[in-house]
Amino acid sequence: MQVLLKSIKVIAPASKFHQNTTDILIEDGKITAIGQNLPTPDSQTKIIAQTGLHVSTGWLDMNAWIGDPGFEHKEDLQSAALAAVKGGFTEVVCLPNVEPVYQTKNSVGYIQNRSQLLPVSFYPLGAITINAQGKELTEMIDLHVAGAIAFSDGLQPVQQADVLVKALQYVQYFNGLIIQKPENSSLTQHGLMHEGIMSTQLGLKGIPALAEEVIISRDIKLLRYTGGRLHFTLISSAEAVEIIREAKREGLAVTCDMAAFQTAFIDEELLPFDTNYKVNPPFRSHQDREALLQGLTDGTIDAIVSAHRPQDTESKNLEFDLAEFGIASLETAFAVANTYLSPVIGLDQVISKLAYTPRTILRKEIPDIEVGEIANLTLFNPNQAWIPTEANTASKSKNTPFLGRTLQGQVYGIIHKNQLVLNPDYSSL
Repeated sequence: MQVLLKSIKVIAPASKFHQNTTDILIEDGKITAIGQNLPTPDSQTKIIAQTGLHVSTGWLDMNAWIGDPGFEHKEDLQSAALAAVKGGFTEVVCLPNVEPVYQTKNSVGYIQNRSQLLPVSFYPLGAITINAQGKELTEMIDLHVAGAIAFSDGLQPVQQADVLVKALQYVQYFNGLIIQKPENSSLTQHGLMHEGIMSTQLGLKGIPALAEEVIISRDIKLLRYTGGRLHFTLISSAEAVEIIREAKREGLAVTCDMAAFQTAFIDEELLPFDTNYKVNPPFRSHQDREALLQGLTDGTIDAIVSAHRPQDTESKNLEFDLAEFGIASLETAFAVANTYLSPVIGLDQVISKLAYTPRTILRKEIPDIEVGEIANLTLFNPNQAWIPTEANTASKSKNTPFLGRTLQGQVYGIIHKNQLVLNPDYSSL
């Protein structure tokens, strides 16, 4: 593969080419030249010259549910790869909540083998407990050796303190990472939306921010006791941000992320009872949104994730209380972050929280944009507007509140694994 990127703007804070507009030549999967007016090596070279095009280190999504195996009717690795390409992700971390759960060497190997030829790298999270039921620990050392990138019970947070203590202690043998979705399930049973004035007015049972905050407070105390590394995924409340901020000031090895779409709406958006707005954690109050934006600005929130939860029509086209939670969001994560977050924290920080801090948290090498480096790149135009529709959605599932909404920022394609894969819908507005 030979690709010549012409007059492309580099967004890579770690690179000396950051903010430069230049040419980049990629040959056999490696960056071989960077400079102005590079010559075309031969007639077989693919030339990409698009007005307004930017390039960054390929983005890594730390939180995506891929229904493979067991739920392939909602999403499989093939369709997830297509969605990831359109979303600009070269690497995706998969939650373990499938059938069977990612809890054996074979299940971890399944993802690695099935995704080997795909243009996107998929990394399974090993389950902390058997069947992600929060009771008995899995063989985490074996899973680590097999290739599990970190450990989490995914959609089912670990509820028992003693189990989490053992897990935090166990993974220190190999400097592993525990990822916890902070939710006290006893406080969220039958909850449908953020607990507040709107839930009362609509007559819907609420999901209190307290359910998130008590788990974060507890788990930070456990981390202080055990040592190790702990990452909270999908934080959504003002108090959660403040608790984590204080833990970081204390010097604890705690990190966190939030969904790209979390600040796009507040609980008032649920007035039409549209199930595409039904997510967990829910869209919260204006105060919570402002706190999340501040947390992104000051670095309390380390990463931005897609929180991809594809749901088929049978799971979403139901009464609000019966519909499944979730948004199919791999394809829109960057555009949503760029539309709603870049005006506050800037494009550089959005890219950093998509490409750099996720790898730092996972202790993965960060691909650089330098001569001699393996090409792991995302091509995008932050100023290109587009409208998601069911017709241009690559995911098997179409459950998203962004259908028909104009978003700012479109992905042109990715370069990864010595493959160039382009978004066929680029500039389709």
